[in-house]
Amino acid sequence: MSSRLSPSTARTRTGVLLASVAALLSAGTVHPAPAAAAAPHATAAVLDLDGDGRTPVVHGADSAYDTASIVKVDILAALLLKAQDTGRQLTAEERGHAEPMIERSDNTAADALWREIGRAPGLAATNKRLGLTSTTGGPDGRWGLTRTTASDQIRLLRAVFDGATTEESGSTALTAQSRSYIRTLMGRVVPEQTWGVSAVGASGSPRALKNGWLQRNTSGLWDVNSVGRVTVKGHRYLVAVLSNGSTSMNDGVSLVERTARQAVT
Repeated sequence: MSSRLSPSTARTRTGVLLASVAALLSAGTVHPAPAAAAAPHATAAVLDLDGDGRTPVVHGADSAYDTASIVKVDILAALLLKAQDTGRQLTAEERGHAEPMIERSDNTAADALWREIGRAPGLAATNKRLGLTSTTGGPDGRWGLTRTTASDQIRLLRAVFDGATTEESGSTALTAQSRSYIRTLMGRVVPEQTWGVSAVGASGSPRALKNGWLQRNTSGLWDVNSVGRVTVKGHRYLVAVLSNGSTSMNDGVSLVERTARQAVT
């Protein structure tokens, strides 16, 4: 998928994204005029699931970034672990929140599940079980201000997509059924939100992803992130790209897609 957008696609995408951003009060965002722009930053981490190793290659400084909506994958993992621990399936109400949260990045649904998992302490307990070491939940209801690193996002993706790995990786914490559920929802993200790491694979190649975006209330600059699994020349890759400092949403998307392609190729 190319990072170049036709005028009509760009207008559609921009309209959808701005509508979504308007609902991101849970992430602590507003829409001031942008401040003087600093240079944007991006970090990518890549793991070839069909390669020999299980250590991701990190491109750039593996520092912490705000998650924005990519944290919704982590929230869903926490919800599923909570259900597993009591030997039950998700309720209809929980599925009614989980599915729009991932597929459409619905923030109201994320608010409900953030409360249900116990907010930041609940997320921390889940991440300990999944092997994440550098992720800190956002304060109060502001799940979008969770902080994470690209390598930690690969650990989370391994817990979802790499079921054959060892106990140490945390991948076995989620049952096969739970992993399949997360993968299914990430594969059903609405078309206007399938930018990001999907730019690495050929058009129509298998992909499952979750993106995140928010405009900071202090600077007006954008955090834009993308995580997921893509297939390139028969190899399945886990890819996480985190960025901040872009002056517009579209600039952030272009930065993420360019960084993802460079990291994989």
